[in-house]
Amino acid sequence: MALTSNLMRALDEKDFDYDSNEDETEFNYDPNGEKGPAQWGRIHPEWGACSNGSMQSPIDLMSDSVDVVSHTWRIQRSYKPANATLRNRGHDMMLKWEGGAGSIEINGTEYVLKQCHWHSPSEHTIHGKRLPLEAHMVHASLDGEVAVVGVMYMIGGPDSFLSSLTEQLQSVAGANEQDTVVGVVDPRNIKIGSMYYYSYIGSLTTPPCTENVLWAIAGKVSTATREQVRLLRVAVHDESDTNARPTQPINSRAVKILIPQVKDDV
Repeated sequence: MALTSNLMRALDEKDFDYDSNEDETEFNYDPNGEKGPAQWGRIHPEWGACSNGSMQSPIDLMSDSVDVVSHTWRIQRSYKPANATLRNRGHDMMLKWEGGAGSIEINGTEYVLKQCHWHSPSEHTIHGKRLPLEAHMVHASLDGEVAVVGVMYMIGGPDSFLSSLTEQLQSVAGANEQDTVVGVVDPRNIKIGSMYYYSYIGSLTTPPCTENVLWAIAGKVSTATREQVRLLRVAVHDESDTNARPTQPINSRAVKILIPQVKDDV
């Protein structure tokens, strides 16, 4: 599942920031605006997949048109602590690890963990319903394949990983600086353990919306408080009430329910 040259350029230009455009005000989430999701594919020629792609993300994971099949897959998490920076990208908050924070191996392919960011409400839906929050852990292999592990959250008890970032999120929210140094962050503290994952081939969910991205969404829903979700949105310097792209047509794709054989290196 090699990436197209367009996605490789996007990743190279932004160092796996999951977003290729330098001016992050060029797009937003206003459903009726000139820069909203319905217009993304018309803003730049290289963003054409946002309008014309056939394997776009996000999708409804449990739509009636989804062909759900069950497979066993091998997944080995070898994450490690690394220095990280919290970046306000104008449309989301991104935690970026310097040089990567270990890796995840899926069916023999190793993907290095580059960054994590959040969308509220969730971008993926289940039977048409969105959850309050969704985290995306973005990984890349040495030969340019990308895998995104998603975790969805409902309102409940505090998420300990987000709690560890509260001070930095508050700092970014109250200042004009886009970046704040977090220090050493251990990605193993992100709760992604699940008995199964929804998996399919999709795309980036922000421009250039390039396709052939492996998605794995944890079936186990985590919890976060309303304040934690609110802080992730307040910290972003925009006027949107959401940074979730509308769901996209599934077309002929299959959504697989994958039962992982998990091995964690501690």
